[in-house]
Parts: sequence; C-alpha cells; structure tokens
Amino acid sequence: MTEWIGAAEAAERLGIKQASLYAYVSRGVLTRRREPDGRASMFDADEVALLARRGRPRRATAAAELVIESELTEITSKTQRYRGYDATELALRCTFQDVAMLLWTGVLPGSRPVAAGSGRAAEDFELAAGSRWSATPAALAAARAAQAALPAGTLPLERIQVIVPALAVTDPFRLHLDRPAVVAAGMSLVAGMTDALPPARAADPADDPGWPQAEAALRDRIAARLATRLCPDPAPADLIRVISAALILVADHELAASTLAARVAASMRADPYAVVSTGLGAMTGALHGGAALGAELMLGSAESPADAPRVVGDVLRRGEKLPGFGHFVYRDGDPRANLLLRLVAEYAPESERLAVASAVTAEARRRALPAPNIEFALAVLAGVAGMIRGAGEAIFAVGRTAGWLAHALEEYERNVPIRPRCIYTGPVAVSERAAGQ
Repeated sequence: MTEWIGAAEAAERLGIKQASLYAYVSRGVLTRRREPDGRASMFDADEVALLARRGRPRRATAAAELVIESELTEITSKTQRYRGYDATELALRCTFQDVAMLLWTGVLPGSRPVAAGSGRAAEDFELAAGSRWSATPAALAAARAAQAALPAGTLPLERIQVIVPALAVTDPFRLHLDRPAVVAAGMSLVAGMTDALPPARAADPADDPGWPQAEAALRDRIAARLATRLCPDPAPADLIRVISAALILVADHELAASTLAARVAASMRADPYAVVSTGLGAMTGALHGGAALGAELMLGSAESPADAPRVVGDVLRRGEKLPGFGHFVYRDGDPRANLLLRLVAEYAPESERLAVASAVTAEARRRALPAPNIEFALAVLAGVAGMIRGAGEAIFAVGRTAGWLAHALEEYERNVPIRPRCIYTGPVAVSERAAGQ
C-alpha cells in the first residue's frame, strides 16, 4: 500500500525547502495528490525516497522558477480550474462578474462555498453583491479627461493604461486593503476600465430604445458594456455571450508574467489600482497578452483563405514566431483557445474572417508549428466580430484584472514581501586602491 506523506515531511526527507518541492512538481519530477478538501498536498513516500537516492535533479529551464502557493487556479496540460471549477465550464454558464467574485471571495454566486474556511468570503460576497459594478461619476470624468490629449487611433489597451491611474486618484480609500474594500474597489475598477473607453459608435446601443427585450438583461454585464466600446456595430446577444466567455477564460492563469508582477507589487502593499497598472505593464509584451495584437495584424494582412501560406511564410521568413501560436504550458493545444474558437465558429460559421483564421491554422499545422493559443483566439474573435483595432488585448486586460486582484488579495493576507535573490555573476571585488591605479 502506498504511503502518503505531507509536503513538510517530503521536503525534510529531500533536504530542500517546500518551495523547491513544488518546483519539482511543476517540472514533472514529483507527482502529488490533493486531499479532498483541496488544501493539502500529499506525496508518495517511495517516489520521494527514490529521488533522495538519485540526488537533486539538475535541468536547464526556459525561465527561472519562483514557486508561490495559491488557492486560485490549478493548471494541467488539458485544462485549468478556478478554485476547483473547470474554467471552460464556467465560461459556458456564468457571467464574468460571477467568476470574478469566485476568484475574489471563494464563492460562486448561486453556489455553496467551495473552499474550507470560506465563510468569511461568503459574508464578503453578500456585502459586494449589494453594490453595482460601476465607477463614480467623478472617477469616470477623471478617466475620460485623462484621455483628452491622446491622439486619434490610440489603442484601447493604451487608453486603459491611462484610465487606471486616473481612477485611482479619485478613490481616497484605495489603501484600505481588507477583502471587502478590495472587492468593492475591484468592481469599480473593472467597470471604470470599461465605461471610460470611448464608444466605438456614435450612439451607444445600450441606450437604443429599439434594443430587443430579450437582450435587455445583458445590458449591465461587463461583457455587454465592453462590446459597446469595441464593436462599431450593435453587438447581438450571441456575440455578448462569446465576449463574456473570453473574459472568463483569460481571468487568471496561475503565475503568468503579468500576474507575478502584480503579486510582487501587492506584496509591497501597493493599492489595487497600482497592482493592476503593474499587471498591465507586463502584459503588453509580445510574448504575453500583446500577442493578441500581433495575431490581429497578421490575420488582417490576409484578404482571403488563399493568402494563408503567404501570411505564415512572411512571418517565418522574418525569423519571427507566429503570433498567437504555442504555449509554455499547453504543449498539445490551449483548451481556452479551443473553446473560444469553437464559440466564435458557432456564432458566425459563414464568416470570411473565420475562414481566413482556419486557413492560417491549417497552414501552421502543415508546417508542424505549435497549436494556436488564447491570444490567437482573441484575435479571431475581434476579426469575426468586426471590432476596432487592438480589441483582443483589451479583452485580455479587462478579464485578467479579475485575476490580478485575486492574487493581490492573497498577498495582502499573506503580508510577506516577495523578495527574490539574484546570483551575482559580475567581476570579483576590486579594491579602491586598485581601481584608482
């Protein structure tokens, strides 16, 4: 019979810290079993003993590893779960607001608490549920005024980077970091990021008296409000549901680069707005959320499916990676992208832009390139829906804000600064006398 031991004992037998133990798990060196309550990790004693006899593994990695314990998101090679809920299932049946509340409080509206010790989170949710997802008039006025000097054609993400600090200066309680206050700030912040963007058309469709009654229930959703900022044409209910699914699918992804940056800021007691600004700065890179814009531009350069070989070939001839393809975790395909691409195809099966995207994917597969990831799927959604330029990365930013704030909440409660150390590889010490000679 297998003997299962706890993380502390496994680390002691290996002579390592628990952080290193979880690094071994992430690299596939050790396997672990989760206890039914989801909070405790157990390890096979025989596997630990075998590893102890072999000695600590040495393997080059593509990125430095920093392991932080979190109750938020679990990633496997095939899926991800938010507090135990399959994210792809949540994307099909929940609103983005509901999933944000799950990440922030541990409670999915309409469900029982999913984690031990989440009674306080339930109380927090009841507090927040009585509030609206809205920014104050003063906050919206400041955020809109801050954009006044921006040139025409400024991308939505660039506007959001201006909006967030403008919202911050209007919140005198932004340094109040207990959970209910951060949840309330998060609701206002997400709403402000969305509502302060300029409408994509002269008349806001949500104010149109001809809006079908069946769609009226969607008006207050963040997805619907974001659609009015990104879609020049009125967004039907089916499209709003696809946008909502996209927001949910990108809400969190464990310690992605932007999330790590946000957590470090939060560990230093930065306020929620500063945490989100930090995350936004990290996600703009071409290897993170900014890849959605690269994929948009690539797809936009193809007028028809017949152009796919040329488009893919042009990128490869420049010595670049195909934007929106491949993922550090999902070697066999990104489940978030798979679902979002399916939903887009169901929404507009006859779309010419969808046919172009399918042809690009087929060409990448023919050349044995990696599978498409969530950034590519966001670019396809933006193209098929006729959204404004940069819409994909704007969806990513608004959705991921929920995750950044959830990680910030964990850091506020942990209250221990994240201070990694580096290994100095520069010159040996030089005396002042030798330096002056």
